[in-house]
Amino acid sequence: MTAKPPTPADLALSDAVGRGDADAARAALRAGADRERRDGQGRTPLLLAALADRVAVAEVLVGAGADVNAQDARDDSAWLVTGVTGSVAMMRTLLPGGPDVTLTNRFGGVSVVPASERRHVAYVRAVLAETDIDVDHVNRLGWTALLEAVVLGDGGRAHQDVVAALLAAGADPALPDGDGVTARAHAERRGFEAVADLLRRAESQGGEGPRAGGGGR
Repeated sequence: MTAKPPTPADLALSDAVGRGDADAARAALRAGADRERRDGQGRTPLLLAALADRVAVAEVLVGAGADVNAQDARDDSAWLVTGVTGSVAMMRTLLPGGPDVTLTNRFGGVSVVPASERRHVAYVRAVLAETDIDVDHVNRLGWTALLEAVVLGDGGRAHQDVVAALLAAGADPALPDGDGVTARAHAERRGFEAVADLLRRAESQGGEGPRAGGGGR
């Protein structure tokens, strides 16, 4: 079945998203633009706005009822993309749209997992505080956000703060990966002493970690 060609309003909306022009996006929607129209990769205008961190345009689209959970051919959604970009402003813009925080990306992870690997400290703290996202969600690789921060992290201050934030939110330091290796064992093997110390303390406290932001101090 051939896709219906875009209308002038659809093209205007696409252009507005690309330029980050909220007023033009609003005008395009009033002119009848399809807020859920997908491009060749299955991306909606809202997903494209999230990818480019066009917060003002996203606010217009969410206000118009755009689906924050619509996934593209790669299983990305506007909400899931915030875990990659680390944009707290975009995350908060999407919240009124009712994001499904259990939605997973192509690796089987929820948004806090890639955010932890990419050391988006502010995002990790915000999404854990402002949603009921599962801090111990396990992706297809067998990794939680805590494991991802250690296995794919560099052990530096930002990753220490991510680990601290996850532990403060109740992440279980004893959960192992698919091979039975815990985050602490990974940290010790890689020489991440500050991270390993955070995890040892959390284990000794029965999984209750230090307050976020305390790592490495």
